[in-house]
Amino acid sequence: MEPKDGGLLIVLSGPSGVGKGTVCKALRSRMPELVYSVSATTRAPREGEREGTDYFFRTREEFLEMIRSDALLEYTEYVGNYYGTPRDFVERTLAEGKDIILEIDVAGARQVKEKFPRGVFVFLLPPSFEALKQRIAGRGTEPPEIIAHRLRKAAEEVARVRDYQYAVVNDDIEACCARIQAIITAEHCRSERVPPGYFREFERMTSAGPISER
Repeated sequence: MEPKDGGLLIVLSGPSGVGKGTVCKALRSRMPELVYSVSATTRAPREGEREGTDYFFRTREEFLEMIRSDALLEYTEYVGNYYGTPRDFVERTLAEGKDIILEIDVAGARQVKEKFPRGVFVFLLPPSFEALKQRIAGRGTEPPEIIAHRLRKAAEEVARVRDYQYAVVNDDIEACCARIQAIITAEHCRSERVPPGYFREFERMTSAGPISER
């Protein structure tokens, strides 16, 4: 019988245009047991969106209280609305022994790491700067100055890669997902994640003290 541990918080981050959403969607299709972190927001629900599935919809006053009470792992304001990751949803999911994935930008990941350093932080890299440039410019919806700004920001964000435990190049969706799955498997096999209770019967056979504390 394998020792059971708690779930993992996997934080998938990287620059805009690197394909975080596509990789996250593909990863969840390969790992249906992987829980997607649901964000809280102050914006109004759109047609078809469901409470607790797409978002946790909150009033502005409720969201501000969540900020004051440190009930969010991270938050940001965008176009007049707040968005954030509820701490209780993440912690409850982990306590149930389930893995949860949070797809987020670099600034948000930095906030999460400050409040939840035991998470597994994965930085998604483009195959090359030129590949990222083609992806951003290829949309054909933004003027050159906006594209240049996004590329400068992406370069600054890539410079933060050393803040992460893992870096995965998104050169092929299937290969990228396989690498992230391997990271998740390896993290579950870390010796410090074996719960202390697993060792009790073994400790009865030795006088060297608790195995989990050595």
